[in-house]
Parts: sequence; structure tokens; C-alpha cells
Amino acid sequence: MTMQPLVSVLTPVYNGEAHLAECIESVLAQTYPHWEYIIVDNRSTDRSREIAERYAEKDSRIRIHTNETFVDVLRNHNIAFRLMSPASAYCKVVQADDWIFPECLERMVAVAEAHPTVGIVGAYRLDADRVGCDGLPYPSPVTSGREHCRSTLLGGPGVFGSPTSTLIRADLVRGREAFFDESDIHADTAACFEALKTSDLGFVHQVLTFTRRREGSQTSVEEGRNSYLPGALRHLAKFGPVYLTAAERALVETSALREYHRFLARSLLEGRDRAFWAYHRRELADLGYGLSWPRVLRMALGYLPKALARPGDARRLVGRLARRARRWISRRRAD
Repeated sequence: MTMQPLVSVLTPVYNGEAHLAECIESVLAQTYPHWEYIIVDNRSTDRSREIAERYAEKDSRIRIHTNETFVDVLRNHNIAFRLMSPASAYCKVVQADDWIFPECLERMVAVAEAHPTVGIVGAYRLDADRVGCDGLPYPSPVTSGREHCRSTLLGGPGVFGSPTSTLIRADLVRGREAFFDESDIHADTAACFEALKTSDLGFVHQVLTFTRRREGSQTSVEEGRNSYLPGALRHLAKFGPVYLTAAERALVETSALREYHRFLARSLLEGRDRAFWAYHRRELADLGYGLSWPRVLRMALGYLPKALARPGDARRLVGRLARRARRWISRRRAD
């Protein structure tokens, strides 16, 4: 009998006691048996390590690593990637808040084994209470990696999801010193763009993973300030030259900046705090654009009639716009 390829399942965790047991149980319930499970505890101050140890005592395939010092979330993932067995053929992250359906590993490995050009395998995911990562043509299990990345950058369906959503060929992970770019909060997406330069995308047309939406999680923080907008511009700058023509990049850039300023205009009417604006000024400056207050103010004025129709303090909204306008005029005069 041919030995099944080994899968390294990785769970980086920090204070994840609320859902860690459910996460571990979902790995133990896999119909695919040939896996190792590495849980990387990032100096948790709750019962996370205790929970992990309880399961490791019962199953030798589970091992626990505790970081010497606390690190940020992306470095914790890179530590986990480096702990994979040299014998592993595939790598599967399962975030501590998430879980995977029983056939997840079996179905994903089957696609990768049947198609050696596939570097990443995705599937539909249950994203809280809705199904996501859809849009690829059914029932094809393989699509060109380069063509999919091109389509994604042009606004087509994005099926990468979260790290829990994908299975990765281990050689692609080992081929980079740090699989996740620790300077990019959306490093999981960037890693997919990078890997698919030289490999294809496999896909299982079945819901195989669950992503939890939890208040206070990294995902909720990034959604709250919408870091996906600067993230998209950053990925366009880095991967646009690989997958798009110069004309296509220019069109996508124009559209992305327009959407970004629309979001900022709505945020101005919503009265977002100083930390929010400092974040977006910094992100736009780092990307080489700068925040265009005249553009934001013009767009905000366009949204104003609708905003005034909702219950609230109309005078406060008008005052907010006026203060922003005065600050911009003062800075222009100072320059």
C-alpha cells in the first residue's frame, strides 16, 4: 500500500482558549489520517497551552511549541511554518478561532495529488453565516494560477479567503525564508499571489472550512479600519507588473483610488476618530499617494443629502466638513 503524503497542520494561537478545543477537535475528526499537528503558543496568558497539552497527551501526532517571547501575529505564523516536518508534502493552517470539516484534508490532498502543477488548493468556506470563496467555474478542479491572479487583480472573484481556507504544497513554503511577509498585514493573500507565479490553483467545490467572526480579533480590527483598501493597492504595486499590462494596472489603480476616497468620504460623515485618520494618512503616504482632502470633501458633500436624511445631528455633520476644509486651507497657505 502506498503511503499517503504527510500534511502538516499548523495552529498559531494567542489567548485562544474560547475556541481552541473546537479547532483541535476538528483536526482530530479528519477522515484523512496521515497528518502531524503543530500548535504554536505565542506566550498565551489564558488556558490555551493547557488545552493544547491535554490533547497532545492523548495523540502523539500533536506537538506543542511555546515561543520564548511574544511576537506579532505574522511572525507567529512564520515560526509555525518553520516547524513543519521535512517529510511533509502539504501544509494546512487552521486558525485557533476556526475549524475544518471532516473531509477537508482528504478532499484538498486528493486534488493536489491528482494535479502536480497545483501549488495551492482552496474550497468554499463558511464565513460566519454565509458561504464565501465562490466564483470559480464548476466543476473544474484546476485553474491557471497566473490567470486567476490576473482575474483577481482586475476585480474578479477572490477565492484565497483566510489562511484556514487553503492547503499549500510544502515545497512552496520551504522555498522562502519567511513565507508570510511580516510587513504586510494581508500577507496570506500576498503569499498566494507569490506562489501562483509558478503553480496552478486547485479548488474543491465543497464547503470545507469555517471562519469565525469574533469581536476583537485581528480580522475584525482590519475590517473596522478597512485595511483591505491600502492592501489592495500594495498588492497591485507588487504583483501588477507580474500579472497585468501597464494599461490594466493604470485602470485598476484609478478605480482603487476612487473607491478608497469614497470610503474615506463616508468615514468623514461617520465621525471616525484620529487614530483612523492617522492610519490612512500613513498608509497612503507609504504607498506614494497622500490623502487628498479636496477629493474627500467633494465626495462627502455628495453623500451629505443622504446623511442628513438619516436621524442624527445635521449641524454636527456640516461642522465636521467645515473644520476639515479649514484645516486643508490652512495647510495650503502654510505651504
